[in-house]
Amino acid sequence: MSATLSNLSESPTYIQRILDLERCDGNEPDIFRGAAMHSDHFVRTFGGHVAGQALVAATRTVEGKKVHSLHGYFLRPGDANAETEYRVGRPRDGRSFATRTVEALQGGEVLFSMQASFHRAGDEGPEHSDEMRAVPAPDELPAETKAPNLGPGSRHDLNEWDIRVVPPEMYSPNQYTTSQQVVWFRSTRRLPDEDTFHACTLTYMSDMTLLHSALAAHPGHQVQLASLDHAVWFLRPFRADEWLLYDQISPSAHAGRALTHGRIFDQQGRLVAVVVQEGLTRNLREGAHAVPERDPRPEPK
Repeated sequence: MSATLSNLSESPTYIQRILDLERCDGNEPDIFRGAAMHSDHFVRTFGGHVAGQALVAATRTVEGKKVHSLHGYFLRPGDANAETEYRVGRPRDGRSFATRTVEALQGGEVLFSMQASFHRAGDEGPEHSDEMRAVPAPDELPAETKAPNLGPGSRHDLNEWDIRVVPPEMYSPNQYTTSQQVVWFRSTRRLPDEDTFHACTLTYMSDMTLLHSALAAHPGHQVQLASLDHAVWFLRPFRADEWLLYDQISPSAHAGRALTHGRIFDQQGRLVAVVVQEGLTRNLREGAHAVPERDPRPEPK
């Protein structure tokens, strides 16, 4: 993926910079270093940042196959302004499938643990797919539907994403689920013509709004938010710099945790990915922030 960045005529985007991992020097070949988020607002690393970089590390060790699924657990909060080390394991290299394990570390402690599976191209079988919910096109939505506050808090990052929440009155709700939301999103910058890069970008983006679907049925309820685990299935080719519809529901919220599920469609109505995440939605204690923020006061000298 580094070669892809060097071939771009314009300056790399934020997502390109953070997904351009360096291979660490040393005797172990499968150790990589990922750039920091450099947030001046939030203390903790954004979960999608770590998951996206972990997938980059895994793909750098696989040839002739493309990722079709990943499953990860967030074990500890990370420092948004610190680099992260990624250690890749190779438990299986089969003829049709390959499996990789990845551990993300800061200061010698594991922040995130992931398994990813890769599948060779060319296999065939039965075909079917869910249909996309009928919603207005992104260009038909009012300007106020843009959602600048759903991301990890890095302003230069959010400027490179167009995120539009579809108002509930503009689509027919799923009558069998209580909490739901529908979001259009895309990168505003042209991204490299590389399927793997778009998969890693989608992994980053898939964590940005999903947990909020658990709060759609509880407007104004103050909770502590944190991703606990994250799984993505990549079903069909797509581009993250073209409009994608993120149809999100939360089947359950209980005991301070919420389960969320998202189906991602391209603008032609093809189901391209499915995401499942459980997150912390614990009642917020008085004076606390939903996501820990940096103290705006200068540090004492």
